[in-house]
Amino acid sequence: MLGVVFLQERLPYRRARHAVGAAIAVGRVGLGAGALVAPRPLLAMWVGETAAAGPAAQVFGRALAGRDLALGALALRAVVAGRPGAARAAIALGAFADGVDMVATLRAWPELPGGRRWLVLGLTLGATVAGALAVVD
Repeated sequence: MLGVVFLQERLPYRRARHAVGAAIAVGRVGLGAGALVAPRPLLAMWVGETAAAGPAAQVFGRALAGRDLALGALALRAVVAGRPGAARAAIALGAFADGVDMVATLRAWPELPGGRRWLVLGLTLGATVAGALAVVD
């Protein structure tokens, strides 16, 4: 979509892509840091309160948080350093991880909490698409 909007002028498209990539990186760092400290609220939204309460869920929640924090910090560092190739690679890896989260959500669909599963599906799909658009030249 952004490619169509900025098709005629490559420079504005690159600026928009840079801004989207930076926003994704900042969001990923914030989400990762927050979930690393307190994984339960995010997990409860995704898998339900009962499943999120167990110690195994807390371990996996913090592991996912560490993944997002690391990918976001890597992308943000590359964006700030003016290394577009490294930024695109980190953002692409994050988009892949978000896609995996989306597939995991779809595979567990019947067992996930009713209304929340749609929210999680929307978030993971949106993050996957935004990340992909941020790296397309």
